[in-house]
Amino acid sequence: MGFGLRPRFLIHILVISLIASSIINVAQGQSTADEYLTPHNDARAGLNQDIPSLIWDTTLESYATDWAATRAAAGDDCAVIHSGGPYGENIAWSSGPSTPEEAVQLWVSQEAYYDYATNSCSAPEGESCLGYLQVVWRDTVALGCGSATCPSGAMFYVCSYDPTAQVGELPY
Repeated sequence: MGFGLRPRFLIHILVISLIASSIINVAQGQSTADEYLTPHNDARAGLNQDIPSLIWDTTLESYATDWAATRAAAGDDCAVIHSGGPYGENIAWSSGPSTPEEAVQLWVSQEAYYDYATNSCSAPEGESCLGYLQVVWRDTVALGCGSATCPSGAMFYVCSYDPTAQVGELPY
């Protein structure tokens, strides 16, 4: 009879652990969406322009998460390939442990190559300004992001934006 109670006891412990974990995450005040949204909105606010904050969109999140999972399952250790889908997109690959904030910071750091006065990019070979321009694009209102762990342990990050930035136009 005592043996029959054991699995039920273990289930109760598991449920209590899951609830406690959820409470801790809420108490910390940080969700995955916030880990992406906060650095995006900080970059936008730092421009001292009238650029609205982005909102989290679960459709974009699903799209980005699906693309990250597709890349992780592709057998090429998450080669950096864009989805070619209907949304603006930033992607990042990190060989080791990293965070969503670090992925966003990679795109924001491209500001160093962007010249607003000429609306041009002077990035060295292998670099770009396009990630930065998508982060600060004035007309973008919604964001959704996802990530996946590649077979090697690397991380692949995807952020989808709606609407997409328009290359050739001033971003703000």
